[in-house]
Amino acid sequence: MKKELHLIILFLTFFSCNDLYAQSSSGKVSGRVVSQNGANLAGVSVSVASTSQGTITDADGKYELSLSPGRYSINISFVGYTTVVTQVVVVANNATENGDVTLHESSAELSEIVILGSRSSTARTNIDKPVPVDIIQMKDIKTFAQTDLTQILNYAAPSFNSNRQTVSDGTDHIDPASLRGLGPDQVLVLVNGKRRHTTALVNINGTFGRGTVGTDMNSIPVAAIERVEVLRDGAAAQYGSDAIAGVINVVLKRKSPLQVSTTYGQSLSNTLGRNFSDGKTFQFDISKGFALGTKGTINVSGQYLDRGFTNRGGLDTRPLLYTGLPSRGANESEQDFEARYATLKSADDAKALSAGLDRNNMRVGNSDSRNLGFFVNANYTLTPHASAYVAAGLTNKTGKAAGFYRLPSQGSQSDVTIFPNGFLPFINTNINDVSVIAGVKGEVGRWNYDISNTFGQNNIAFDITNTINASLPAGTSPTSFNAGKLIFSQNTTNLDVTREFNFSGVLSSLTTSYGAEFRVDKFQIKSGEELSYSFGQPSVGTAGLAGKAAGAQVFPGYRPSNEVDKSRNNTAVYADFEGEFGSRILLGLAGRYENYSDFGSNFSYKASGRFKVYKDIALRGSVSTGFRAPSLHQRYFNNESTQFVQGQPTQVLTVNNDNDVVRQFGVGSLKPEISTSYTLGLTGKLLKNITFSVDAYQIKINDRIVFSSQYTRERDASGNQIATGVVNGILNTVDPAGVINSVQFFTNAIKTKTQGLDIVLTDNFDLGNSNKLIISAAANFNKTRVEDIKGSDVIEDNAALKAKLFDRLERSRYESAIPKSKINLSANFTTSKWNFLLRAVRFDEVGFLNAVDPTIPANNLPAEIDQKFSAKWITDLSISYHVIKPLMLTIGANNLFDIYPDKVFVDPRNNQNNLSGVPGSTYQNAGDNTSNGRFLYSRNVSQFGFNGRFVFAKISFAL
Repeated sequence: MKKELHLIILFLTFFSCNDLYAQSSSGKVSGRVVSQNGANLAGVSVSVASTSQGTITDADGKYELSLSPGRYSINISFVGYTTVVTQVVVVANNATENGDVTLHESSAELSEIVILGSRSSTARTNIDKPVPVDIIQMKDIKTFAQTDLTQILNYAAPSFNSNRQTVSDGTDHIDPASLRGLGPDQVLVLVNGKRRHTTALVNINGTFGRGTVGTDMNSIPVAAIERVEVLRDGAAAQYGSDAIAGVINVVLKRKSPLQVSTTYGQSLSNTLGRNFSDGKTFQFDISKGFALGTKGTINVSGQYLDRGFTNRGGLDTRPLLYTGLPSRGANESEQDFEARYATLKSADDAKALSAGLDRNNMRVGNSDSRNLGFFVNANYTLTPHASAYVAAGLTNKTGKAAGFYRLPSQGSQSDVTIFPNGFLPFINTNINDVSVIAGVKGEVGRWNYDISNTFGQNNIAFDITNTINASLPAGTSPTSFNAGKLIFSQNTTNLDVTREFNFSGVLSSLTTSYGAEFRVDKFQIKSGEELSYSFGQPSVGTAGLAGKAAGAQVFPGYRPSNEVDKSRNNTAVYADFEGEFGSRILLGLAGRYENYSDFGSNFSYKASGRFKVYKDIALRGSVSTGFRAPSLHQRYFNNESTQFVQGQPTQVLTVNNDNDVVRQFGVGSLKPEISTSYTLGLTGKLLKNITFSVDAYQIKINDRIVFSSQYTRERDASGNQIATGVVNGILNTVDPAGVINSVQFFTNAIKTKTQGLDIVLTDNFDLGNSNKLIISAAANFNKTRVEDIKGSDVIEDNAALKAKLFDRLERSRYESAIPKSKINLSANFTTSKWNFLLRAVRFDEVGFLNAVDPTIPANNLPAEIDQKFSAKWITDLSISYHVIKPLMLTIGANNLFDIYPDKVFVDPRNNQNNLSGVPGSTYQNAGDNTSNGRFLYSRNVSQFGFNGRFVFAKISFAL
């Protein structure tokens, strides 16, 4: 493949050079681009229509183009301003044409020129396109408190949802995200229009997006971003696998003026009867563009972000912390038992007070995180008809997340000779993310081409600290372990060619695009040090260590048997046509064929159209099929871990689809997810400045890949294994000692239907004397339903296995774990010196269903354990003042009114002062989902987080 690529590059460069020398003596177009108030605009894109030629303005707003004699359309565009198209006639003999231009600020984000979703060179705004695209401008949202990309999009794009997770292993460090209610792996992320690699992490804990592999968008420094385009439409036929929900394209700065900003903020909040001032955050970023002579530009950006942890944990409700709970004797009265229990509790409380063991023993909130990232984006003109480009990024993120506290009373997980008061273990991650995009684009004759290669790698190293391997002899365990590493690499080679034809008949123009892609994916698991996963110490033996948990507490290391080094390749070809039939009708048709080396092929198609009904009012819509290839992570990830189910630790085995355990469940190799999508919308302008779009959609997905519920060993009332249990029989083939309690795996098991509505409305008011007001309202209404659950023949023939394949908790993750609607209202008022931004976002209700059904009396669970969390409004405010033209000071607050989600239901029996010995009334924590009272805000659903008010101050400098 590399040889063929080199030949193509040489072939195209040869013709480009021949075409260069065939030109007659050229002329020039030069000018200055200024804003409506006369200020020079740096970094403005200046491109020549139907060619690959273009440049950007320098710090003085100046630009210059060398062109062959002829008539040209020059497109001059800049984010936040209305695009201007000027006509020039270039003559020979180095004559210079005047190209001075004044740009006016656009009325709204909807009016921005959009590249995503079309390969036509015709400049179109969102409301002119046949599919909906949001434009998120960094220059506007950087005045708010959010400092990383997923949180920015969560508050700026109604159809996007992402929240930080807590006490969920690696997922504490990489935020799962959703577009239009679908999973993190069903949205494709691009950078400068090129596929971005996914993370090495697969989410296996109890969070939204369980079982999925997403893209770590926070590894892209915000300082490097010019804008973000969010295509809210299925686009697998155009861009390939993963684009079922849509596409997010991150457009990097090309040549920005010097921009420096620094932010400091922290939580100032009150909840749970306590005041909080944690989560201290410091951010510094810098961006600067440079000219590479007269032929190119390079933009360099960097960002440092230091975010402290937050803790909104409740108090541990276990009556005794140092010993197990007592049982009432057969001949003991309730009064005598409670008196004896109270004496034990009094002694236990006194010991905890003396030793400093606090009942606030968890960290329930954001992890510690430090992020240092750099990005370079460059382009260089090789000939008048060819240019080269490079975009390269490197990010290092370190994080420290807490697990569940191990009490001294938990003998299987503790060593009181090392930690006499128990310990809070930490998962430390070191994440390195690297990406390089390089290519050549230009024109041969009337065809435009783009040849590129994109490489990306994400690797995550796990180090576990403040912990032990409890299975080692007392007092011998280390307290830190190297637990192994996950690595994912991707290399993608693309060839795209496009030509635009113009006609004088009914079909006025036709853009034809063809392309090919070759991609190689690689996934690796590397084992940790032996003591991070082993049981006992081989030289000492395991006598007397029965019942002790093996491996590092909170995160047992990857074993040599878990190691994976798997790769696959994929070849794709596509064709894309977009035709204009006069000024009223725009139609598009695309088809894409992909062939994977590990599971076969797929063909996707898409048809889209836009019809101008009256003046600026138009109907638009699309129908498409899509697919998502199972990730290598889902095919091959495997490990053993300690997970807490209903507050109780359990050893869980995750097996991949090549394992004989999965085969005994009758589950075969994973298949791709197949989708069918429909959208229908109405867009346009009302009066002078009001723009609007309303888009309805439906997405059906068959063979959706899920991470099964945990299949647990069958036990009798005394806790003994049932010899005839199906799960016991399967697990005993790999674990005859019975150490593993549960098993889980990936399978194509469900069919879903997602329906929704997106609404965007903006208005712009010119109040005179440089005073402006922009008001916008945007909303997403979304509903996902699981329409069918189907397992293998083995699972379907066993009611117990079928019930556990995809239980009610897993179902609720898909149907109700993210808001059913999100409404975003914002107002931006600017004067010559001041800027006031007010934003209110309504996060609709979310719901949780317990894995065990409380409506069945025999389960002895309170009905309230199934819970809905009501909708809330979150208000952000920022106030900025220009001290001098380049220097701006900003103060503000996210969640100004300190709003929290509803609290989790707490079973009255889950109370540290519950000393009852009456059957059915004794202390227990299985009647709620607070894990002994410590999770008073749900970590199972994703609404808007639970950190409360965050206040900040920012200094920005631009020159």
